[in-house]
Amino acid sequence: MVIGILVSALCVTAVGLFVGIFLGVAGKKFAVEVDERETLILDALPGANCGGCGQAGCAAMAHEIVEGNAPVNGCPVGGDSVANKIAEIMGQSVSAEEPKVAFVKCSGTCTKAKDKHIYTGQMDCKMLAMTPGGGPKACSYGCLGGGTCVRVCPFDAIHIIDGIAVVDPEKCKACGKCIENCPRHMIEMKPKKSKYAVQCSSKDKGPAVMKVCSAGCIGCGLCQKNCPKDAIHVVDNIAHIDYDKCVGCGICANKCPKKVITKLG
Repeated sequence: MVIGILVSALCVTAVGLFVGIFLGVAGKKFAVEVDERETLILDALPGANCGGCGQAGCAAMAHEIVEGNAPVNGCPVGGDSVANKIAEIMGQSVSAEEPKVAFVKCSGTCTKAKDKHIYTGQMDCKMLAMTPGGGPKACSYGCLGGGTCVRVCPFDAIHIIDGIAVVDPEKCKACGKCIENCPRHMIEMKPKKSKYAVQCSSKDKGPAVMKVCSAGCIGCGLCQKNCPKDAIHVVDNIAHIDYDKCVGCGICANKCPKKVITKLG
Protein backbone atom coordinates (compact mmCIF):
# COMPACT_ATOMS: atom_id res chain seq x y z
CA MET A 1 0.00 0.00 0.00
CA VAL A 2 2.86 2.35 0.89
CA ILE A 3 4.55 1.62 -2.42
CA GLY A 4 1.31 2.36 -4.27
CA ILE A 5 0.99 5.69 -2.52
CA LEU A 6 4.59 6.60 -3.35
CA VAL A 7 4.15 5.60 -6.99
CA SER A 8 0.98 7.71 -7.23
CA ALA A 9 2.73 10.71 -5.63
CA LEU A 10 5.66 10.39 -8.02
CA CYS A 11 3.30 10.18 -11.01
CA VAL A 12 1.42 13.29 -9.93
CA THR A 13 4.70 15.14 -9.33
CA ALA A 14 6.05 14.08 -12.74
CA VAL A 15 2.88 15.17 -14.50
CA GLY A 16 2.96 18.48 -12.65
CA LEU A 17 6.57 19.11 -13.62
CA PHE A 18 5.86 18.22 -17.24
CA VAL A 19 2.84 20.50 -17.42
CA GLY A 20 4.74 23.32 -15.72
CA ILE A 21 7.70 23.05 -18.09
CA PHE A 22 5.38 22.77 -21.10
CA LEU A 23 3.39 25.86 -20.10
CA GLY A 24 6.58 27.80 -19.40
CA VAL A 25 8.05 27.00 -22.81
CA ALA A 26 4.73 27.64 -24.57
CA GLY A 27 4.28 30.93 -22.72
CA LYS A 28 7.63 32.17 -23.97
CA LYS A 29 7.21 30.82 -27.49
CA PHE A 30 3.71 32.16 -28.06
CA ALA A 31 3.92 35.28 -25.90
CA VAL A 32 2.35 38.39 -27.41
CA GLU A 33 4.73 41.32 -27.21
CA VAL A 34 3.22 44.35 -25.52
CA ASP A 35 4.41 47.81 -26.45
CA GLU A 36 6.20 49.29 -23.44
CA ARG A 37 4.28 52.52 -23.97
CA GLU A 38 1.01 50.66 -23.43
CA THR A 39 2.14 49.61 -19.94
CA LEU A 40 3.33 53.11 -19.10
CA ILE A 41 0.05 54.63 -20.28
CA LEU A 42 -1.97 52.12 -18.29
CA ASP A 43 0.01 53.11 -15.18
CA ALA A 44 -0.68 56.79 -15.91
CA LEU A 45 -4.44 56.29 -16.32
CA PRO A 46 -6.55 56.62 -13.14
CA GLY A 47 -7.77 53.01 -13.24
CA ALA A 48 -11.44 53.92 -12.80
CA ASN A 49 -12.49 51.66 -15.72
CA CYS A 50 -15.60 53.82 -16.02
CA GLY A 51 -15.88 53.62 -19.81
CA GLY A 52 -16.18 57.40 -20.12
CA CYS A 53 -13.49 57.35 -22.82
CA GLY A 54 -15.63 55.10 -24.98
CA GLN A 55 -13.46 52.03 -24.38
CA ALA A 56 -14.12 48.92 -22.31
CA GLY A 57 -11.68 50.07 -19.63
CA CYS A 58 -8.29 51.65 -18.97
CA ALA A 59 -6.34 48.74 -20.48
CA ALA A 60 -8.34 48.97 -23.70
CA MET A 61 -7.85 52.75 -23.74
CA ALA A 62 -4.07 52.38 -23.33
CA HIS A 63 -3.97 49.94 -26.24
CA GLU A 64 -6.04 52.21 -28.49
CA ILE A 65 -3.85 55.23 -27.71
CA VAL A 66 -0.71 53.32 -28.67
CA GLU A 67 -2.43 52.10 -31.86
CA GLY A 68 -3.33 55.68 -32.71
CA ASN A 69 -7.06 55.07 -32.49
CA ALA A 70 -7.68 57.23 -29.41
CA PRO A 71 -6.42 60.70 -28.43
CA VAL A 72 -3.90 61.16 -25.64
CA ASN A 73 -6.39 63.39 -23.84
CA GLY A 74 -9.31 60.98 -24.24
CA CYS A 75 -9.65 60.15 -20.53
CA PRO A 76 -12.29 62.46 -19.00
CA VAL A 77 -11.44 61.36 -15.46
CA GLY A 78 -7.70 62.03 -15.54
CA GLY A 79 -7.99 65.54 -16.92
CA ASP A 80 -5.04 67.64 -18.07
CA SER A 81 -2.48 66.06 -15.70
CA VAL A 82 -3.03 62.54 -17.07
CA ALA A 83 -3.26 63.83 -20.64
CA ASN A 84 0.12 65.54 -20.27
CA LYS A 85 1.73 62.35 -18.91
CA ILE A 86 0.35 60.27 -21.77
CA ALA A 87 1.36 62.89 -24.33
CA GLU A 88 4.92 62.78 -22.99
CA ILE A 89 4.96 58.97 -23.26
CA MET A 90 3.67 59.15 -26.84
CA GLY A 91 5.96 62.04 -27.78
CA GLN A 92 3.03 64.26 -28.65
CA SER A 93 1.72 67.63 -27.60
CA VAL A 94 -1.76 68.15 -26.19
CA SER A 95 -3.95 71.21 -25.95
CA ALA A 96 -5.81 71.87 -22.71
CA GLU A 97 -9.41 70.65 -22.74
CA GLU A 98 -12.21 72.69 -21.22
CA PRO A 99 -13.34 70.81 -18.07
CA LYS A 100 -16.95 69.67 -18.31
CA VAL A 101 -19.56 68.53 -15.85
CA ALA A 102 -22.91 66.76 -16.11
CA PHE A 103 -26.04 68.85 -15.56
CA VAL A 104 -29.59 67.64 -14.96
CA LYS A 105 -32.06 69.64 -17.05
CA CYS A 106 -34.98 69.45 -14.66
CA SER A 107 -36.17 71.53 -11.72
CA GLY A 108 -39.39 69.57 -11.18
CA THR A 109 -38.98 68.72 -7.52
CA CYS A 110 -41.67 66.97 -5.49
CA THR A 111 -43.42 70.26 -4.72
CA LYS A 112 -43.24 71.64 -8.26
CA ALA A 113 -43.90 68.67 -10.55
CA LYS A 114 -47.31 67.01 -10.51
CA ASP A 115 -47.94 63.27 -10.42
CA LYS A 116 -50.59 61.54 -12.48
CA HIS A 117 -50.65 58.37 -10.38
CA ILE A 118 -48.93 56.65 -7.48
CA TYR A 119 -46.12 54.21 -8.28
CA THR A 120 -45.26 51.46 -5.79
CA GLY A 121 -42.79 49.29 -7.72
CA GLN A 122 -39.00 49.18 -7.91
CA MET A 123 -37.41 52.62 -8.17
CA ASP A 124 -35.43 52.44 -11.37
CA CYS A 125 -35.71 55.02 -14.15
CA LYS A 126 -35.50 52.51 -16.99
CA MET A 127 -38.25 50.43 -15.43
CA LEU A 128 -40.37 53.51 -14.71
CA ALA A 129 -40.03 54.65 -18.32
CA MET A 130 -41.48 51.34 -19.51
CA THR A 131 -44.56 51.47 -17.28
CA PRO A 132 -47.90 52.66 -18.74
CA GLY A 133 -47.70 56.42 -19.13
CA GLY A 134 -43.93 56.42 -18.69
CA GLY A 135 -43.84 56.76 -14.92
CA PRO A 136 -45.87 58.61 -12.29
CA LYS A 137 -44.76 62.15 -13.12
CA ALA A 138 -47.12 64.14 -15.32
CA CYS A 139 -44.24 65.74 -17.24
CA SER A 140 -43.04 63.35 -19.93
CA TYR A 141 -39.65 65.08 -20.22
CA GLY A 142 -38.50 65.54 -16.63
CA CYS A 143 -36.41 63.52 -14.21
CA LEU A 144 -38.11 60.31 -13.10
CA GLY A 145 -36.22 60.27 -9.81
CA GLY A 146 -35.63 56.52 -9.90
CA GLY A 147 -31.91 56.82 -9.21
CA THR A 148 -30.52 54.85 -12.16
CA CYS A 149 -27.94 57.60 -12.68
CA VAL A 150 -26.97 57.39 -9.01
CA ARG A 151 -26.26 53.68 -9.23
CA VAL A 152 -24.16 53.84 -12.40
CA CYS A 153 -22.03 56.82 -11.34
CA PRO A 154 -18.59 55.48 -10.35
CA PHE A 155 -17.71 58.67 -8.46
CA ASP A 156 -20.72 59.18 -6.15
CA ALA A 157 -21.29 62.48 -7.96
CA ILE A 158 -25.06 62.39 -8.43
CA HIS A 159 -27.91 61.92 -5.94
CA ILE A 160 -31.68 62.12 -5.83
CA ILE A 161 -32.71 65.19 -3.85
CA ASP A 162 -36.36 66.14 -3.45
CA GLY A 163 -37.38 63.86 -6.29
CA ILE A 164 -34.82 64.85 -8.94
CA ALA A 165 -31.20 64.00 -9.71
CA VAL A 166 -28.63 66.60 -8.68
CA VAL A 167 -24.97 66.55 -9.77
CA ASP A 168 -22.11 67.48 -7.44
CA PRO A 169 -19.80 69.37 -9.83
CA GLU A 170 -16.80 68.87 -7.56
CA LYS A 171 -17.10 65.09 -7.74
CA CYS A 172 -18.27 64.74 -11.35
CA LYS A 173 -15.54 63.53 -13.75
CA ALA A 174 -17.64 63.91 -16.91
CA CYS A 175 -17.50 60.17 -17.64
CA GLY A 176 -20.96 60.31 -19.21
CA LYS A 177 -22.39 57.22 -17.46
CA CYS A 178 -25.41 59.14 -16.17
CA ILE A 179 -26.14 60.52 -19.63
CA GLU A 180 -25.83 57.08 -21.21
CA ASN A 181 -28.25 55.49 -18.73
CA CYS A 182 -30.92 58.21 -18.46
CA PRO A 183 -34.01 57.02 -20.38
CA ARG A 184 -35.33 60.58 -20.58
CA HIS A 185 -32.09 61.92 -22.10
CA MET A 186 -32.27 65.03 -19.96
CA ILE A 187 -28.72 65.08 -18.60
CA GLU A 188 -26.14 66.95 -20.64
CA MET A 189 -22.48 67.93 -20.48
CA LYS A 190 -21.69 71.60 -20.08
CA PRO A 191 -18.50 73.57 -19.44
CA LYS A 192 -17.67 73.48 -15.74
CA LYS A 193 -16.94 77.22 -15.76
CA SER A 194 -20.39 78.14 -17.12
CA LYS A 195 -22.38 80.30 -14.72
CA TYR A 196 -25.93 79.61 -15.93
CA ALA A 197 -27.92 76.67 -17.26
CA VAL A 198 -31.51 76.00 -18.33
CA GLN A 199 -32.96 73.60 -15.77
CA CYS A 200 -35.75 72.19 -17.93
CA SER A 201 -36.00 69.88 -20.92
CA SER A 202 -39.70 70.04 -21.80
CA LYS A 203 -40.56 70.66 -25.44
CA ASP A 204 -44.24 71.28 -24.75
CA LYS A 205 -45.80 74.70 -25.21
CA GLY A 206 -46.21 77.00 -22.23
CA PRO A 207 -49.81 76.16 -21.22
CA ALA A 208 -49.10 72.41 -21.36
CA VAL A 209 -45.94 72.85 -19.30
CA MET A 210 -47.75 74.79 -16.57
CA LYS A 211 -50.35 72.05 -16.22
CA VAL A 212 -47.73 69.55 -15.11
CA CYS A 213 -44.93 71.62 -13.53
CA SER A 214 -44.73 75.06 -11.98
CA ALA A 215 -40.99 75.30 -12.71
CA GLY A 216 -40.86 74.55 -16.44
CA CYS A 217 -39.69 76.66 -19.36
CA ILE A 218 -42.68 78.14 -21.19
CA GLY A 219 -40.70 79.18 -24.26
CA CYS A 220 -41.66 82.83 -23.92
CA GLY A 221 -38.43 84.02 -25.54
CA LEU A 222 -37.69 86.83 -23.08
CA CYS A 223 -34.24 85.37 -22.47
CA GLN A 224 -33.49 85.35 -26.18
CA LYS A 225 -34.78 88.89 -26.74
CA ASN A 226 -32.72 90.36 -23.91
CA CYS A 227 -29.43 88.51 -24.30
CA PRO A 228 -26.79 91.04 -25.45
CA LYS A 229 -24.53 88.31 -26.87
CA ASP A 230 -27.10 86.29 -28.84
CA ALA A 231 -26.12 83.35 -26.64
CA ILE A 232 -29.53 81.88 -25.88
CA HIS A 233 -32.31 80.79 -28.23
CA VAL A 234 -35.67 79.11 -27.87
CA VAL A 235 -35.80 75.95 -30.00
CA ASP A 236 -38.72 73.50 -29.82
CA ASN A 237 -40.27 75.58 -27.03
CA ILE A 238 -37.21 75.27 -24.77
CA ALA A 239 -34.35 77.72 -24.19
CA HIS A 240 -30.80 76.58 -25.07
CA ILE A 241 -27.60 78.36 -24.05
CA ASP A 242 -24.67 78.60 -26.45
CA TYR A 243 -21.79 78.37 -23.98
CA ASP A 244 -19.27 79.53 -26.56
CA LYS A 245 -21.08 82.88 -26.65
CA CYS A 246 -22.36 83.16 -23.08
CA VAL A 247 -20.43 85.61 -20.88
CA GLY A 248 -22.40 84.89 -17.71
CA CYS A 249 -24.01 88.30 -17.43
CA GLY A 250 -27.17 86.81 -15.90
CA ILE A 251 -29.66 88.93 -17.86
CA CYS A 252 -31.45 85.85 -19.17
CA ALA A 253 -31.91 84.52 -15.64
CA ASN A 254 -33.25 87.84 -14.42
CA LYS A 255 -35.73 88.09 -17.28
CA CYS A 256 -36.98 84.47 -17.03
CA PRO A 257 -40.50 84.63 -15.52
CA LYS A 258 -40.38 80.98 -14.37
CA LYS A 259 -36.81 81.17 -13.00
CA VAL A 260 -35.70 78.02 -14.76
CA ILE A 261 -32.39 79.56 -15.88
CA THR A 262 -30.32 78.62 -12.87
CA LYS A 263 -27.23 80.34 -11.55
CA LEU A 264 -24.57 77.77 -10.82
CA GLY A 265 -21.97 77.71 -8.09
